[in-house]
Amino acid sequence: MIKEIKTGEMNTEQFIDEKVRLIRSAVGDGIAINALSGGVDSSVVTMLGHRALGKNLRTCFIDNGLMRESEPERVVELFRDQGVHVEVVDAREEFIAALKGITDPEEKREAITQTFYKHVFGRIVRESGARVLLQGTILTDVDETVAGIKRQHNVFEQLGIDTEEAFGYRIVEPLVQLRKDGVRKVGSALGLPSELFDRIPFPGPALAARIIGEVTVERLRTVRKATTIVEKALQGTGAFQYLAILHEDRVTGMTGGKREFGQQIEIRCWESVDARTATPVPLPFDLLTSLAGDIIRQVPGVVSVTYNIASKPPSTIEAV
Repeated sequence: MIKEIKTGEMNTEQFIDEKVRLIRSAVGDGIAINALSGGVDSSVVTMLGHRALGKNLRTCFIDNGLMRESEPERVVELFRDQGVHVEVVDAREEFIAALKGITDPEEKREAITQTFYKHVFGRIVRESGARVLLQGTILTDVDETVAGIKRQHNVFEQLGIDTEEAFGYRIVEPLVQLRKDGVRKVGSALGLPSELFDRIPFPGPALAARIIGEVTVERLRTVRKATTIVEKALQGTGAFQYLAILHEDRVTGMTGGKREFGQQIEIRCWESVDARTATPVPLPFDLLTSLAGDIIRQVPGVVSVTYNIASKPPSTIEAV
């Protein structure tokens, strides 16, 4: 059982020192590798690994084609400023091919997991000679997976999966005792810019977790553009998380005075501390109508915009 370290009780510098020692002990004289997505958890793990190992840490950004607009370029730039070299690996075709024809949420997550760990990242690890992968799993990921709420892509040990046997490398998880608020506190102490440690959470399966139904290049283009609009409009709200969901069913709309079966975007905006529970932010109606108008005007094919008002539980922060 994982012993939780509560944010209010954590000595941040002591935590960092302990995890630096843990990483050094696990890696020894070899090298470690980590995958940086630009999210809060992976960013903090990258800086922990960099402090522990310096040039003996190889950091990769896997461009899976599922990320937000201009994400690879921005992440590389931010970490270059921190003295960390980030290698971008183009794996877009592999991930899109792995998701082809899949509509079930858990099957999509499993396809992404297998493509990442066994194929794309597994190949990089084998070629590098690294025996250790640093990963930003947090306690909420484990809780949701073990409880059967949804399988988080980065949880293995708690499901009885031996990663050395399955993938050929050991996974070290320095943040697994923390929840999101604790991770942010560590990120601040490590000297990360607030744009990295204080940004809204982003799921491991990326925009695939925000598409209900099959993930295609066209549908990714739709939800990516809607995501850009939503994040720009809601970044000043101070909310824990805000996002756009692309629904599967076509809905009736009117375009140019004619009936059109178009697409539907659902907006979600959450108040939360650690993502275990969440409540929808009571956004002003004028803001919602303005946001809906922007999405319909700027995202081709969208004719309907809704706002989620169900709390977690029974809802979840992400849709898939």
